[in-house]
This record gives sequence, structure tokens and C-alpha cells, in this order.
Amino acid sequence: MKDAPPIVAALRRALGEHGDPERAAGQQRYMKSAMPYRGITSPHLRSIARATFAATPLPQTRDQWTYAVRLLWDDAAFREERYAASLLAQHRSARGWQDPMTLGLYRHLVVTGAWWDYVDDVTSHCISPILLQHNAAVTPTMREWARADDLWLRRSAIISQLPFKDRTDTALLTDVIEANVEGTAYGHEFFVRKAIGWALRQYARVDPDWVRAFVAAHEPELSGLSKREALKHLR
Repeated sequence: MKDAPPIVAALRRALGEHGDPERAAGQQRYMKSAMPYRGITSPHLRSIARATFAATPLPQTRDQWTYAVRLLWDDAAFREERYAASLLAQHRSARGWQDPMTLGLYRHLVVTGAWWDYVDDVTSHCISPILLQHNAAVTPTMREWARADDLWLRRSAIISQLPFKDRTDTALLTDVIEANVEGTAYGHEFFVRKAIGWALRQYARVDPDWVRAFVAAHEPELSGLSKREALKHLR
């Protein structure tokens, strides 16, 4: 077995030096998490990670970086270690590896994370930028994920264009939603119905008429939750 890369050991050590057991218990209850927390707030965790990244040698190759992210994620004993793995995945030192070749890593994080906090963060900060920069290559993967036998891959595909604003591909948005409306394999799932509403609500900031027309055209198969979320700021 390989030794842990310096950044993995340093992040684990730094996180272990902080925390609040009382807050940790509350965080674990709120997130319905089997994995315990250390009780570190999100701003504090980001501060710890920034300081650790600045003081520690970082991976120099794609393989080293992938290994470090996977090790920190897969062997996490506390939820904050997975949050730190996501921050390492997003770090500017990994900018050169943010391309379609990295989607296998992010797919793994989505499937094994299997909860909204992990999935939404990895999607918005890791997957979405790759989709935007490599649209032609990655769009087929989002269509595939939208039909996967996995709730969280479907959610990721639905919300993959949240940051895109006027660069949203409405054909892709339509396709990933239609693959997950009521009557489909995962159309009854709360996190899918919520994601559909969220994706439409976000795009409504750019083109409210398109969203109104989409909701009207899909009235029978959109859940009440999805419709309410989609039209939340349009009434």
C-alpha cells in the first residue's frame, strides 16, 4: 500500500486539531449521517484547508492528485475529511486536470457520497466547470447519468447547469428533466423532484418565459414540488 501523500496526512492532522463535539453531534443528526463529524463549521474548514494547502507540498501529477483525493475521500473517518477532499479536487493546483478524463473520479465521489451535500458541491464546483468548457464531449455523459440506475447521478445531471445562466443548453436541460419526471424510474424521489425544480428556477432568472412554457407543456408529469420550485419567483 502506498504511503499517504503529504497533503492527505496534513489535512487529516489539521482537521483533528479542531472541532466541537457538541456541534458535531448536532451536525450528524441534521445531516442524518452515519459518518461522524468533528464539529467544524464550513468557513472554518475552508480556512483550515487553505492554510494546509499553502504549507504542504501538493500533488504534481494527475495520478498523484487523483490518488490523494480518493484516499482522503474513501478512507474518511469524519465527514469533514470528505469536504476537504472536495476542496482538494477543486484547488487551483489541479486546474490542468479539470477535463473529461476526470469525470470518472467525480462520478465515484457522487455515487459513494450519496447525499445532497456531497453531490451538490462536487457537481457545482467540479463537474459543472468541465461540462461548460467541454460541452460537446461531456453532454452525452450527462444524458447517460440522467438515466443511470443511481439517484445521485441523476440529481447531478439535472443540476449540472445551475451556474451557466445564459449559456445553459436548453436541449440538455429538457432531456435530463424529461428522463426524471413522474412515472420514470426515479421520478418519485424527493431529491430528484427538488433538483428539477431547482434547475428550472435557476434558469428562470435568465429566461422566465422559457420556464413558464416548459412547465405548462410538462404540467401532467411534473410533480407539485418541481412546479412550485420552478415558478417560485415568477408569480
